[in-house]
Amino acid sequence: MKAVVIPERNTITVQDVELAPPKAGEVKVKMAAVGVCHSDLSVINGTIPAPTPLVVGHEGAGVVEEIGDGVTNVKPGDHVVLSFVPFCKKCYFCKRGQPFLCEAAGPLNMARQMDGTSRVTLNGEEIGVMCGLGCMAPYAVVPDISIVPIDKSISLQAAALVGCGVTTGVGAALNTAEVEPGSNVAVFGCGGVGISAIQGARVAGAKQIIAVDLDTAKLDMAKQFGATDGLVADENVVKSIRALTDGKGVDYAFEAIGIGSVMETASAATRAGGTTVLVGIGKRKDSMSVNAFSFPLMAKKLCGCMYGSANPPEDFPRMLGLYQEGKLDLDNMITKTYTIDEAQQAFDDLESGKNARGVIVFD
Repeated sequence: MKAVVIPERNTITVQDVELAPPKAGEVKVKMAAVGVCHSDLSVINGTIPAPTPLVVGHEGAGVVEEIGDGVTNVKPGDHVVLSFVPFCKKCYFCKRGQPFLCEAAGPLNMARQMDGTSRVTLNGEEIGVMCGLGCMAPYAVVPDISIVPIDKSISLQAAALVGCGVTTGVGAALNTAEVEPGSNVAVFGCGGVGISAIQGARVAGAKQIIAVDLDTAKLDMAKQFGATDGLVADENVVKSIRALTDGKGVDYAFEAIGIGSVMETASAATRAGGTTVLVGIGKRKDSMSVNAFSFPLMAKKLCGCMYGSANPPEDFPRMLGLYQEGKLDLDNMITKTYTIDEAQQAFDDLESGKNARGVIVFD
């Protein structure tokens, strides 16, 4: 089968690979749709470290084709969404209601299955799969702790987005920040995750949602999903945000890019007693700073957000329920679809910011 393979950093190829059957605790999925996510790009360019060669793809949905021994949560024919963070239900974090920090992610982040091997081979040699999924291919073998069954009536293209970007952004607003009705919100970065955070804030009942981006086309797009205001990210953006909020700043600010200086700007735009949520993942050597004198006195909260603080078996159906109710717009987030042979173009469009979300689709 064809797969999007990264043989080395900054190189995208589509190559023929072999896929072995699932072993115990594993599931073979016929993929229907895979989101082209910035995290894939971060693996490609090395911002997120992962061994190469590997198959990318971690945000997807499809239909169960085969299950390995001991799998009880899904059966052949089930429609499913893949979760790039597993939920073992046994580790320290899962038992404490924080499955987004599941310790089973360790071996999967090394691009292998839970037993340390891979089901994908290239020219007879095992290669890695991103997050234990590697779903940018017509089929994927994945752990049963990384898969959630969904209602068969739901569009698999829309459902694919829930596997990463939508859950991260909407969850940042609903779970991490717990945005309150009537509040003011600013979202820095209006890509797929930022648009999702805007939608989450809208669902939560925020009265004012300020979108911030360098690209005016993205600001226009953000307003389609619930932003009430759009600001170009210039040197005066903090002053502009305060002017829109009676001089105080926003109750909640979300940084969805992963740049230390933008994180600092988001914090500066947050009012005293407000909350800044860091959603974007930056480079390892990048950082942000806060003033040791003023920050405590302003009683601000600063928190990281991993996967929207989500519990996939609960939050995936929750997100898709909002979609079915017309409260969460997933269909219009898919601004372009691609075939697997168009993977390079899909990533070029991602880098240029053309899409809210591009999606690779399969027959």
